[in-house]
Amino acid sequence: MKKYCKLIAPLALAGIILASDTVKAGNPDRAGQAGATELLINPWARSSGWAGANMAGARGLEAMFLNVAGTAFTRKTELLFARTQWLKGTDININAFGLTQRVGETGALGLTIMSMDFGDIEITTVDNPEGGLGTYSPQFMNIGLSYAKGFSDNIYGGITLKVITEKTANVSARGIALDAGIQYVAGKNDQLKFGIALKNVGPRMKFSGDGLSFKTPVPAATNGSNVMTVEQRSAQFELPSLLSIGAGYDFYLSKDSASMKTHRITASGAFVSNSFSKDEYKLGLEYGWKNMVMVRAGYTYEKGIFSKEDRTTVFTGPSAGLTVELPFGKNKSTFAVDYSYRATNPFNGTHSFGARINL
Repeated sequence: MKKYCKLIAPLALAGIILASDTVKAGNPDRAGQAGATELLINPWARSSGWAGANMAGARGLEAMFLNVAGTAFTRKTELLFARTQWLKGTDININAFGLTQRVGETGALGLTIMSMDFGDIEITTVDNPEGGLGTYSPQFMNIGLSYAKGFSDNIYGGITLKVITEKTANVSARGIALDAGIQYVAGKNDQLKFGIALKNVGPRMKFSGDGLSFKTPVPAATNGSNVMTVEQRSAQFELPSLLSIGAGYDFYLSKDSASMKTHRITASGAFVSNSFSKDEYKLGLEYGWKNMVMVRAGYTYEKGIFSKEDRTTVFTGPSAGLTVELPFGKNKSTFAVDYSYRATNPFNGTHSFGARINL
């Protein structure tokens, strides 16, 4: 029991510290002050289909986004590819790749790479507002390395180190962040699940590069051709830290399904306390048939979401998704295709497609 306390105590302390910082969550004075907000985007199709409400029961590679403790449930090796049409109509795409590998009896290592593609954007200036000077393409990329471990049949924990890169042609910012999480399962068939996760905790970031410098004449120079380069300093910005707490329960529709798991309905909920945006309440429901066909739906609520004048997010709340997972080979390996939709206004929603191989 002592070794579990060693893991739980630091996370609990960190939770108290972060919670004290998020007391002002939703305060208009803090909204918009954080950067690297792509860290809040879920690039995976399966978990985004029910609004990320399953953070307490997330399993395998996708758990690296919701609650890294869930990657400890990796059976052997899992590969996952995903592509998201972000706010369809903006021509912004998100590509994601992930790999988790079982290590030892109860551990798992994970790697995820997420990249945002904004396409080619016209270069404009005061003298050339219509462009014609060429194009540039911003690049946002996050790389995560994780380790998770099962400490008993009921307690699982994990930690993720993320490297953040944001850049254009001549300006860039780099930073690091940490995620940590715990999951607790109980019940005869692990039907009851609890989870807590800290995300995006790290030092401030800032932009630098030649794009922040300009040339100006040297003061009091007798020759007008004498110029000097002046470098501007950019302000530092915080990371979008958050604290997430959730729970879930599996219901089986027949007496023998507890072992066969033929018909399963999972209800999940989560509360997300954001440091620089409104708090979120997430609810999700998933039906699974033999873990081969899964249909899910979710809803994310935040203050003002029902009012067009008060809503401060493009997302209107509803989400839905579908998974088809088929077994192959002698080792109970599976291949799955995932899809999710997140409703938005304006734009035409966010669509995510995923393909996974679980060896």
